[in-house]
Amino acid sequence: MVELHNKYGGDEGKFNILAFPCNQFGGQEPGTEAEIKAFAAGFGVKFDMFSKVKVNGDDAHPLWKYLKSKQGGTLGNFIKWNFTKFLVNKEGIPVARYSPKTNCIPDIEKDIKKYLEI
Repeated sequence: MVELHNKYGGDEGKFNILAFPCNQFGGQEPGTEAEIKAFAAGFGVKFDMFSKVKVNGDDAHPLWKYLKSKQGGTLGNFIKWNFTKFLVNKEGIPVARYSPKTNCIPDIEKDIKKYLEI
C-alpha cells in the first residue's frame, strides 16, 4: 500500500488510501490511535490513518456496512481478516474488494490504473 500511495497518491487528489485500524481480528491493533500511527509510520505509511473502528457486527462503522453491502465477500458480507481492501471510484461507489492476500502490485495497481485512466 505504501508503494501505491507513493506512486499514485499526492496533492492532486486523484488517488487516496484511507486506513482504518481495527482490533476485531486476533487483537492485532490493541494500542491507542497514536501508538498505531507511530507503528505504521515505521513502515513508511504516510497515507491517512483514521480512528480505530469496528468493521463487523451490529456496531460496525457505517462506512464498513456500506462497503460490505456493495462488495460482498465470498463466504458472506463480513470482513474475514485485517487488511481487506476496497477500491472506490470517484463517485464514491465501491468497485472492487480485495482479500488481505491480494498483491497490491500488480493486482490492485492494474485496477487503479483503469480508474485513473493511465
